[in-house]
Amino acid sequence: MTEENPQGTPEPDGSGEHPFQFRDKRKVNNSGEQSRPAEPVASDDAAGEPASTDEAASAAESAEAEQQASGDPLEGLDFEPSGDAAEAAAVLKAQAEAAEHLDALQRERASFTNYRNRALRDQEAARNRGVQDVLAALLPVLDDIERAKQHGELSGAMAAIAEKLDQNLQKFGVERFGKVGEEFDPNLHEALMHSTSADATSATVNLVVEPGYKIGDKVVRAARVGVVGPE
Repeated sequence: MTEENPQGTPEPDGSGEHPFQFRDKRKVNNSGEQSRPAEPVASDDAAGEPASTDEAASAAESAEAEQQASGDPLEGLDFEPSGDAAEAAAVLKAQAEAAEHLDALQRERASFTNYRNRALRDQEAARNRGVQDVLAALLPVLDDIERAKQHGELSGAMAAIAEKLDQNLQKFGVERFGKVGEEFDPNLHEALMHSTSADATSATVNLVVEPGYKIGDKVVRAARVGVVGPE
């Protein structure tokens, strides 16, 4: 006996002795919903066996994929730029490093230049102070030599020694000043005596008691003179 088609599917035309039949073996519950096929139950023997290697690897890959999906999607990327991009990046890095080195070199050069100039100034100042100290110690001797010259008592070997002494002092920038007829300058002369004259038009030096000495623009000792000025 042939079972009627529950879905009401029409039979195709031209069917013979064995017409095409469609059977739906799914079970329908009382509420009209299709029942899900029963899931197979693992046997007692299979329950105690460990999962296969392929299944474990698949589970590990799935867990790793879920962990990566939960974090930064770009965190796992590991690549280096290549071609023109790599060359451009290398050029920019080299230019940045060159700029840093150039800036450091310029700073070091400026610092060294300042140090050299300061050292030269300090050296020159120390040299001048040393010459001033020596000159100050020789002033009494130089005054005695100058008085001997004025009185004509310096001659022979002593005159040659005095001349050599003056030449050596000039090598160190020592200059003697203060002569009769010079215009009086309070920055260079110290007036020990003052007189007037009807012929004088300005204050001038008419007597040199002790000559003055200076090193460059530094006056070590002012000339001690007598001054004559107009009435």
